[in-house]
Amino acid sequence: MRTILNVIWLVFSGFWLFLAYMLAGLLLCITIIGIPFGVAAFRIGVYALWPFGYTTVERRDAGAPSCVGNVLWLVLAGWWLALGHIATGIALCVTIIGIPLGIANFKLIPVSLLPLGRDIVRTDEPFVVR
Repeated sequence: MRTILNVIWLVFSGFWLFLAYMLAGLLLCITIIGIPFGVAAFRIGVYALWPFGYTTVERRDAGAPSCVGNVLWLVLAGWWLALGHIATGIALCVTIIGIPLGIANFKLIPVSLLPLGRDIVRTDEPFVVR
């Protein structure tokens, strides 16, 4: 079921969201200061391409630099990526088949707003709390 949802996701929204994250990553990597944010955008873009079967967990060892970085991310890229998830989620929820995909889009909003200090892990593997 996970594979079927991922394929439908890829066709209807995953590819376009992936391209948005890649564009954000490229724009953020223009400056040396923006490279860590660009890497975060690339990481989330791959997660947005194939989200079913993965989840995000907060890192316990993430400190003040992640908090400051998240504020900068929110201003630079997070708000418009979150708007993309909101618009795509609403559009997908119009049909019954698209409702699980729309819900998955809504679950990606917190990650798109505050990505630093989070790890992307598989749901079927146990993860170690850091």
